[in-house]
Amino acid sequence: MTASRLLVAENLSRYYHVSRGAFRPSATVKALNGVSFSLDAGQTLAVVGESGCGKSTLARALTLIEKPTAGSLSIAGIDAAHPDAAQIKQLRQTVQMVFQNPYASLNPRKRVAQMLDEPVLLNTTLSAAERRERIAAMLSQVGLRSEHAQRYPHMFSGGQRQRIAIARAMMLSPKLLVADEPTSALDVSIQAQILNLFMDLQERTGIAYVFISHNLSVVEHIAQRVMVMYLGRVVEFAPKTALFAQPLHPYTRALLSATPSIDAARRALKIRIVGELPSPLDPPPGCSFHKRCPYATERCTTEVPELRPLGPTEVACHHAETVASQRIAA
Repeated sequence: MTASRLLVAENLSRYYHVSRGAFRPSATVKALNGVSFSLDAGQTLAVVGESGCGKSTLARALTLIEKPTAGSLSIAGIDAAHPDAAQIKQLRQTVQMVFQNPYASLNPRKRVAQMLDEPVLLNTTLSAAERRERIAAMLSQVGLRSEHAQRYPHMFSGGQRQRIAIARAMMLSPKLLVADEPTSALDVSIQAQILNLFMDLQERTGIAYVFISHNLSVVEHIAQRVMVMYLGRVVEFAPKTALFAQPLHPYTRALLSATPSIDAARRALKIRIVGELPSPLDPPPGCSFHKRCPYATERCTTEVPELRPLGPTEVACHHAETVASQRIAA
């Protein structure tokens, strides 16, 4: 692992065994199925895809909420897939999470000061006065006033609550923040403010983000690299500029087609996804996208495509060259 490499995941998998009733055999849902990627310190990796693609499962694995079924995960040089008690304590300070819904992620019975104080009290030896000073400084960094510390969550708007959640996640000065759809529950007018806050904090502290979203407009605003997932697998992994200029997987191109844009080049080539997302209990053989893909051939129905490099992009598609040849042009 290089000096700047903060996170490395290799073939990370998370399976769930699901009972389907007394007279049917149980099934295995492969929510994460061999996901590999890396993230450098101070960078933002966006993870995108439809509901059910494995984004939130990945977030829970990265934040130690759930243990991976298989594969390896290293965060700041620590084995995060099989950590011992001391490593878990260290990782709790290294990795923090901001959840999707600020109305559910904050304890309604605690004042803001209590919520921000708790992680510092449990994980450091700072005095009460030093903790109060850190709370006041963090509230200021996220755009709130010191008097807000004595208020309860119900006294704030959705955008303010998400600022509180971000402040709580930043109290231990983590190296990695996992943000699971942190703006999707907010008004559009507030989303840009929260995104700008994330970028300001990154510039100030050098923190790295794994930013999970289904909104590609948000992703284009905040990320350096983008990982596209479909039914538990990575189908495209690319620098942001390459992915938005020339997506190489039909699914990525369809997602971009569905994203509103004022750019005529973006609107020139439309791909519509037909059909529904397959059941994760019974995914199709071969490429899991082949039943919805306009480029699918017989090979796609039997052979699972593996990630392979094509220019600056890694793509899991047998026909990526064909997709690339159909350039997006005004």
